[in-house]
Amino acid sequence: MVRLLREPKRFRRALTQPTMRSALIGSAFVVFAGLCVLPVVYMIGVSLVNAETSVNLENYRRLLVEPRQRALLLNSTLLGASSAVFGTLLGAPLGILLARSRLPAKRLLRIALVIPLIIPPYVLALAWILLTGSTGVLARTIGHDLLSGWTYSFAGAVVVLSLAYYPLSMLATEAAARRVDGHLEEGALLVTHTRRVMWRITLPLIAPMIAAAALTTFVMGLSEFGVPSLLRVRVFTTEVFTAFAALYDFGAATALAVPLLVVTLIVAVTIKLIIGERFISVRRSIHPALPLALGRWRVLVFGGTILVLTAAVVLPLIALAYEAGNVKRVASTFEGSREAVINSLLLAAIAATLIIILATFLGYWRGQERTRWRSVFDLFLLVIFAVPSTVLGVGLIGLWNRPGLLGGIYTSQGIIIIGYIARFVTVAALILAASVRQIPKSFEEAAEVAGGSWPRTFAQILLPNMRPGVVAAWLVSFIFAVGELGTTILVAPPGESTLPVRIYTLVANSPSSEVAALALMEVGIILIPLTLLALLTRVEVKH
Repeated sequence: MVRLLREPKRFRRALTQPTMRSALIGSAFVVFAGLCVLPVVYMIGVSLVNAETSVNLENYRRLLVEPRQRALLLNSTLLGASSAVFGTLLGAPLGILLARSRLPAKRLLRIALVIPLIIPPYVLALAWILLTGSTGVLARTIGHDLLSGWTYSFAGAVVVLSLAYYPLSMLATEAAARRVDGHLEEGALLVTHTRRVMWRITLPLIAPMIAAAALTTFVMGLSEFGVPSLLRVRVFTTEVFTAFAALYDFGAATALAVPLLVVTLIVAVTIKLIIGERFISVRRSIHPALPLALGRWRVLVFGGTILVLTAAVVLPLIALAYEAGNVKRVASTFEGSREAVINSLLLAAIAATLIIILATFLGYWRGQERTRWRSVFDLFLLVIFAVPSTVLGVGLIGLWNRPGLLGGIYTSQGIIIIGYIARFVTVAALILAASVRQIPKSFEEAAEVAGGSWPRTFAQILLPNMRPGVVAAWLVSFIFAVGELGTTILVAPPGESTLPVRIYTLVANSPSSEVAALALMEVGIILIPLTLLALLTRVEVKH
């Protein structure tokens, strides 16, 4: 302290730098709380009172005593659990193959296998309806309906969600398998054979990441709206939409959401207990891990991989392209939906940019902070991300549908942007937090010793080192926003539409060719950023 008093410049920096940093991070937390947390808190508060603003638990009493509500909870839980199980059974073996085996065209295969994760699940459901529905491509080809009973069923929803989310397990497993220290496996090989090493050493080391991915898949399946809605499977998310859109009942819609929030919290705590601060099972080692020799199973394994790729990517895209017809028809459909396409691109780009600005400070705090509050923050991020889109939409309506400035935002496209931010800022914050953790703390300390202000240090040292994470977070946010349906369909002002909302509203009363053309257009819009991300990753690896 005496040294600081003797050096006025350093003393001023000691006073102003923490203030500037704290003000920016504090402001980011206030915005995060207002956009992401407050709508959920508001909904819960509304569900506990009646029209006379007195405490009333009738909504929750019905939830506990009505058999229909218990059946909905069972359906929702089983849908999430089944999606997690089958998604893991598909994704974990693929992750091990990509990490350890010498499959042909592995880089291209990896990119292709990731595609289902960035295509909105409802688009995959729509593609399978066009392929296997009562008037789909298959029924018209063979002359009679064969699979529509399976398509519009609980099993059909499980298959679609498993195909949509298996890349989560695949990517997590591959990342963990690449980081297993080869010394551990080689030491075990001195006393036993390769298969036993894989079961006793490798799999236990990567199991935490596989479990974390499975639980994340469970949460996403639990909160999915588009797939159950299109495939006519009654779950809590569709019931929330019905309770609000048809009956305009805030209390009932919120009460229906509470079981999902409770399950989400339990899952989030479980994920935290499993992986803690770890994003990989062990530290990266320069010693190569044990390769996986396929031997005579090589052709069979590669054929199985191609089969998964065909079911998850090739067949859905073929069904959409076949139903859409020729290029002229697609162009005509685009002309009729030009405004919705432009809205989707513009709003998604604006929202992704605002998300990055907010998530940069949240991610910086999470990546640098070493207090116990970081664990609480992680739970908040996981729970908020898992809040069903329809639940968030209802909360935003209740919070923003008011006279004055809030009402002006609610009746404009601004409410759609707010919905995107509320839905996806948590994902960007987690990506950027991981990016910050890879920057040595000494960089910031050296800049402080050299006399640099914190804003300058942040802009000229931290942000350039965070660039890959910032670009990846922006692309992920943009892709998710372009495909967002559940929140947008509730909050979009009259006369305003995005591409997902237009597709969803046209499913029931428009030619299947028009719906397929719009869905194919959305896939194309999403695949372009994925290609850019793949190219960027390749350039970063070369450098």
